[in-house]
Amino acid sequence: MAATPEKIIELQDKARQIRRLVVEMISKAGSGHPGGSLSSADLITALFFSVLRHNPKEPKWEARDRFHMSKGHCCPLWYAVLAESGYFSKDKLMTLRQLGSILQGHPDRHTPGVEVASGSLGQGLSVGVGMCLASRIDKKDYRVYVLMGDGETQEGNIWEAAMAASHYKCDNLCGILDRNCFQIDGKTQDVMSLEPVGLKWQAFGWHTIEIDGHDMAQILSAYEQAKTIKGKPTIIIAHTTKGKGVSFMENVCDFHGRAPTKEETAKALEELK
Repeated sequence: MAATPEKIIELQDKARQIRRLVVEMISKAGSGHPGGSLSSADLITALFFSVLRHNPKEPKWEARDRFHMSKGHCCPLWYAVLAESGYFSKDKLMTLRQLGSILQGHPDRHTPGVEVASGSLGQGLSVGVGMCLASRIDKKDYRVYVLMGDGETQEGNIWEAAMAASHYKCDNLCGILDRNCFQIDGKTQDVMSLEPVGLKWQAFGWHTIEIDGHDMAQILSAYEQAKTIKGKPTIIIAHTTKGKGVSFMENVCDFHGRAPTKEETAKALEELK
């Protein structure tokens, strides 16, 4: 069923608020990764507030859908979404990366809503495959979603997991590729080209959907389509803009892992009103 215009607007507004929180958190911490957090904000906002079956009051609810952020350095986005969902108080967000905080620079299980620690790139899709196989053994019908960075898919472990997911017909697995075309060292095409990325996933036996990763209608439609695919996993290749929503961060490699200054923060928040 197509999302209503009202629902689209609601999610767009929510994503803008999430982006504001990401900027504020990273600015307060003085370190973090804004670029990739901002590029995937629409994808994860739509997932948590319209698609994912979860219960913030019962984080370990057995029937919950599972989400894993393989590109763990973009956890400010995940933390903001979890707080907005009600997993913990939003005032915790401003403790990002502080000693003793439940919100570390890479996710771990001290944070309510986090299933598995992440940070070492390339491992998250394997985690997702394991969750899918566990659901089969336990006779549960939950779905598993894994967010990956495009630079991360240069890791061999991703492709081992992709092969295993296809072999075991993990049709409750949905990979989400944040295709913003940048990584820490520059453009992915210069560091190690991924193209033809869609054909590669198809060759590994995945159902492939390519979308504009900032178009809420397309995002929701892709998630719904993924639910209908049987006998194979699905990958959503979301074409995004690094630093989306903040003009001076967009497609600027420096903001992969740099906190904005006080002046930059004020400007960013003004743009995200």
